[in-house]
Amino acid sequence: MPEKKFDVINLDPFPAHSGGATERRLRDHDALRTIAEDAITDARTDSEIAREFISHGELGEKSMANTQKELFRFLTWCREEAGKTLRQLTVADLNGYKDFIKSPPPDWISTTKWPRNDPRYRPFSGPLSDASRRQAIIAVKGLFAYAAQTGYLRRDPAALVKHVKTASSSRITRYLTPDALALALSVACEREAPTPATLRQRERDRFLLTAYIHTGARLNEIVSANMGALYTEGNGRWWLDVLGKGNKPRRLPVPPEMLAAFRDYRAAFGLPPQTGRSDDTPLVLSSRGVALARITDEAASDALKAIFAAAAADADKLGDADMAATLRQASAHWLRHSMLTNHANNGVQLKTLQETAGHASIATTAAYLHKTDNERHDEILASASLGKDTT
Repeated sequence: MPEKKFDVINLDPFPAHSGGATERRLRDHDALRTIAEDAITDARTDSEIAREFISHGELGEKSMANTQKELFRFLTWCREEAGKTLRQLTVADLNGYKDFIKSPPPDWISTTKWPRNDPRYRPFSGPLSDASRRQAIIAVKGLFAYAAQTGYLRRDPAALVKHVKTASSSRITRYLTPDALALALSVACEREAPTPATLRQRERDRFLLTAYIHTGARLNEIVSANMGALYTEGNGRWWLDVLGKGNKPRRLPVPPEMLAAFRDYRAAFGLPPQTGRSDDTPLVLSSRGVALARITDEAASDALKAIFAAAAADADKLGDADMAATLRQASAHWLRHSMLTNHANNGVQLKTLQETAGHASIATTAAYLHKTDNERHDEILASASLGKDTT
């Protein structure tokens, strides 16, 4: 059996200003496909239509990277396993791909993530979960729909392929209780800071934690914002402007605790307490060096996890093993869940939470309206004890 060749397939987006015209003139003419005369695409190869699809629309940086990864896997499978072009694939082929990614063969797998131009690279690190398979098929279906709509393909067999079903639950379980959040904040405030660098880090991390606790923003929404995005309109109300999914702007209420942490954080960096709307200094700064450089998403996530780990150690010392276990699992996204869950349980209207969270559907927000397991447990037991005969 011939050895698989995981040669690099160029799926870089076409530059918006050029449309890839020069590159297309240099393509391999043996790979040309016959497309409809009235097609509204210049793509002539499967990789070109994939690149055009990735360039099309308003994909964020992470969504674009994920789509590139999934389509690289798929087009490699077309070449190495199916031996077909997009035009030749059938519904049965595409359903076969759904099964293939559920358990890829050993020669498609490497537990080490090598670069794609490395001969040791393999498309998979192991079987995909149902949730990952669902995302993979969504990317493939999106490619076929775009190819058919532009006339590159005359039909869309992927339209007849069902999405991968995933186990779903309406309950949000990854959140921290108010007590756990209070402990994490206490840890963040009390960290020793004997040097200017450690002081900058402590105040930056305290602001970061406070901001996520009170706004429920997604990780990148705060990391990618600028200082000028936190402002007041002169009526005593403070706001934070963020850019959410699909580049949709929204503004989030800033409570006094977050504003105070913001001012302490700026002071630690030698900045005045307040700034103007035009200030394009990154909102979340690296504590290293003297340059006002933006922190990365990964670094912000690691900073919060370090706080959670320290808080878990304190919870252990207090004898609260359950809280400690929860804090060890917590991540930045848990703070978003925590904010929405705690506000929903405190009676904040779902429409208000939907707008704050940036949810497209209020049904998504409604998943946060539930009592914690501990609260349900205590209420049920309390009710049961009322029915006991105490005579």
